[in-house]
Amino acid sequence: MKPLLSLVVPCFNEEETIPIFYREICSVEPKLDARIEFCFVDDGSRDRTLNILKELRKTDPRVHYISFSRNFGKEAALLAGLEMAGGDFVATMDVDLQDPPSLLPEMLSYVTDPEDPYDCVATKRSTRAGEPPIRSFFSRRFYQLINRMSDTEIMDGARDYRLMCRKMVDAIIADKEYNRFSKGIFSWVGFRTKWLSYENVERSAGQTKWSFFKLFGYAVDGILAYSTLPLTLASYAGIVLCLIALIFLVIIVVRALLFGDPVAGWPSLASIVIFIGGMELLSQGIIGLYISKIYLETKKRQNYIIKEQE
Repeated sequence: MKPLLSLVVPCFNEEETIPIFYREICSVEPKLDARIEFCFVDDGSRDRTLNILKELRKTDPRVHYISFSRNFGKEAALLAGLEMAGGDFVATMDVDLQDPPSLLPEMLSYVTDPEDPYDCVATKRSTRAGEPPIRSFFSRRFYQLINRMSDTEIMDGARDYRLMCRKMVDAIIADKEYNRFSKGIFSWVGFRTKWLSYENVERSAGQTKWSFFKLFGYAVDGILAYSTLPLTLASYAGIVLCLIALIFLVIIVVRALLFGDPVAGWPSLASIVIFIGGMELLSQGIIGLYISKIYLETKKRQNYIIKEQE
């Protein structure tokens, strides 16, 4: 019997793209040496996403879906989909066709190669054509920054589109952290990975749900999840600023003893106080971000809540 390939597909307000995605997968299916199942995750959509999934389920028993009680975010949706998937192999992909289904046959061939199988086939964009220049600039800077700060390598341009063996999926599911950053988790669990590059693809329909500020917040989460370097830098900055403050204190005292006019130096003194105060607040803010993540982890909240599924 052919192996089962589970397709994990998070959806948030994707009523326009789901039918297109389903037809595209069906057109690619004959080229796959595997049976397929659809694992859709409705992440608290406010449009007809859930209704469309129910309609697909009625016509195709291979379609399964989970619907959240509210929007929990893509990370929670990916985790739910992986936990729902029962395939020998599992592929995670976006429903907007920015992750080309046409790559699935090649991806599957690498993990099913009888002589030298890979554990995972991951994808990355070779170009960012069609993406706003400012977004591309900050994306590249993010990957450069996090790879310098973290021991967990994250490929520049990496997508969540990947096909994994069962062992790797089980390892990812076993990671029960609340503040999830899938790109980091995929890399952290290890396993032998083959990378495929493809040119950037525009959405098939609808609008992206990722604004600049959401992407910025996601980037901050990734840095906090896989690097403690900001804490180290904050500590070093505190030491350096203490030394600078001590030096200026000596200068001010000596000048007061020699010239008897300490008031004349108030602008420089005020600048020093403001500078040091700002650095202290920055350091406390960095520490506060880490504490907030610890706080959320210790609460042991559920990553998601299922309203209905089939």
